[in-house]
Amino acid sequence: MKSWLICIDDTDDIGTKGTGEIAQEIAEILSGDEHESCSFITRHQLYVHPDIPYTSHNSAMCFYLETNKSLAMIEQLAIAHLLEESAPASDPGLAILACDSGFDREALIHFGLEAKGQVKTKQDAYDLAMRLGVSLSEHGGTGQGVIGALAGIGLRLYGQDGRVKGQIDLGQELYEEGVELTVEEVLTRSGLDIVVDLSGQQLKSTEVIHLTKKVKAVYCQHQFALLVYRHEGRWCNALKRQLKEY
Repeated sequence: MKSWLICIDDTDDIGTKGTGEIAQEIAEILSGDEHESCSFITRHQLYVHPDIPYTSHNSAMCFYLETNKSLAMIEQLAIAHLLEESAPASDPGLAILACDSGFDREALIHFGLEAKGQVKTKQDAYDLAMRLGVSLSEHGGTGQGVIGALAGIGLRLYGQDGRVKGQIDLGQELYEEGVELTVEEVLTRSGLDIVVDLSGQQLKSTEVIHLTKKVKAVYCQHQFALLVYRHEGRWCNALKRQLKEY
């Protein structure tokens, strides 16, 4: 079984299927056989600038895959789905990294972090991908999505960036007042790894969390984490503005 990092970007348009949903579908297609698996999908926010075309948020979607499939098979299945599901006006990009390839990790992280605050070019992305042996390809439109796809790989490797796609359902929306669970219960029911406060400090398993409304997780310390903050003497799931830091 071999590990891969896969990231896509710029596959949607206003009113069409989102990039996160397409990434989820690709992950399910690629991990459909027994013993194969994929991780949570993380959403990585990139630079928003007039010179960068995007639909609504300019964010890339990335996940780990454990599979016996070859690179050629992964490319074939992922590309086929991108061509089928991407919006006609989109500029899809796909990046695939073999995690055991001895690549320059710091160079990818540097590219990802720069893409959060600078305008990068397709040539920048292709040059780096070729040097590091990353599979990088475009599948329609201008192909501008290759920049975000490669940046998303770097940001996932960084381990301190990204929000987990979707919401964490712990029954909190069934009750107007929310629910209270210990850290241990949260981790067992959600599949997350840790619960951390806004400073990155991990909470003990016996601490109680007050959960209300939409609960989102982040990628923090190379783990999937529930972010919490202290409010009126108790721990609460993070607010939207606090999650935006990721």
